[in-house]
Amino acid sequence: MSKTAILRLLVLSSVWVGCWLDASQAIAVEGAKVVRFYGYDDCIELTNATTRVVLCPAAGGRILYFGIGGKNILYLPEGNEGWVWDGKSSGAPMNAGRCDIGPEQVVPPRPMLWQGRWQGEILSDRQAVLRSQDDASTGVRLERTFALAADSSKLSFTQTIVNISQAAVEYCHWSRTFVQGHGTCVVPVSNPKRFPQHYVRYDPPGKLINFAPSDPQIQLVDDCLLIKDHPLHPKLGFDSHRGWLAYCSPQNLLFVKKFPTYPDRAYNEVAGLTISVWYPADNMVELEPIGPREKIEPGKTSSFTETWFLLDYALPSAGPIDLTQIKARVDAL
Repeated sequence: MSKTAILRLLVLSSVWVGCWLDASQAIAVEGAKVVRFYGYDDCIELTNATTRVVLCPAAGGRILYFGIGGKNILYLPEGNEGWVWDGKSSGAPMNAGRCDIGPEQVVPPRPMLWQGRWQGEILSDRQAVLRSQDDASTGVRLERTFALAADSSKLSFTQTIVNISQAAVEYCHWSRTFVQGHGTCVVPVSNPKRFPQHYVRYDPPGKLINFAPSDPQIQLVDDCLLIKDHPLHPKLGFDSHRGWLAYCSPQNLLFVKKFPTYPDRAYNEVAGLTISVWYPADNMVELEPIGPREKIEPGKTSSFTETWFLLDYALPSAGPIDLTQIKARVDAL
């Protein structure tokens, strides 16, 4: 019998943790346990010799920590420790490894999914799942499954949309990860392209999408766009189908997200984006892989997997990043 069949740890709330063990022998999982972190009693920690991941079921089903060498790439400021939604307030300090469903401009309000309490379960060695409550406003429940490799920083992160309603729904995967700010974002470009500059920018006033922007902080180098600092306006969208983006952090870390793209399928964001980056003049940058439109029939599901990696990388104090080196390291993952 497998460890998964022998052991289930279910984190229902911050006051109850249950476990089921084989009656004859208690077999512990490796690299997975319930911990107190950032003011929450019911976080799930996944670890190996180099990497630490901390998941938060208490508020929004987030990743609070993804780090190596004691450095957390995720933006998690002091002052919001232990925050939980009261079921009424509209504002929420939802930082670090957020995730969501889109499309952004038409998806119904969903505070139950975005900031409500989830359930957490340890599945096996360095594997866990977070499950949302059923959400009447969208007609779905979300499940997020995490698996940390035994010998590297590789973290597989799958979000599954479950249609709990009586009618078909159409949504897409929308990652909204906050990382530590003031770094350089690398977005590989695709050809043929839909956008003249390989990206669009959302400009004020109102919600105008500039399809041919010019921005001194965004530069095409070889086959990648480099976002070196906050642009003239923070929200950017990309038509890349290369299946990855990277971020060079001032912590001397290289954060890489890999994910599938589908050039022959419809993407239902307003500008048909596969990636969005939000880079304000602040202390965080938001990295957003976006999935294609999914029509999900009642009782059916749709899943999207991102694979995260975290590597040491010395960000130059002056001058450009070594793009050739970064692409070689991404290709080797």
